[in-house]
Amino acid sequence: MKLVIGIVNSDDAGDLLAEITQASFQATKLATSGGFLKMGNATILVGVDDEKVDEVIGIFKNCCSRRTQMVSTTPPFMGEGFLSAAPVEVTIGGATLFVVDVEQFMKI
Repeated sequence: MKLVIGIVNSDDAGDLLAEITQASFQATKLATSGGFLKMGNATILVGVDDEKVDEVIGIFKNCCSRRTQMVSTTPPFMGEGFLSAAPVEVTIGGATLFVVDVEQFMKI
């Protein structure tokens, strides 16, 4: 058995969970944040048999697209009267996946 741990953008989490459920897998969603933009993320945990790992990874690929977003480069502590820098385009979205072995699994 494997545990697929996926860190995804919060905007993608709802569709991802719907697809995982529709494919008859069970998942747990944890609200998380961090990264360069300090944006909301979701960490999705999916316990899966070894032979189904590629199917779960495929669902992540289908639901978690990369896209670009404009972000201000002016620090938040700079008040009025300061010139703001031009916004920059950054890539967001996608997924970071970890697949780890599960030594033991039980429902209590």
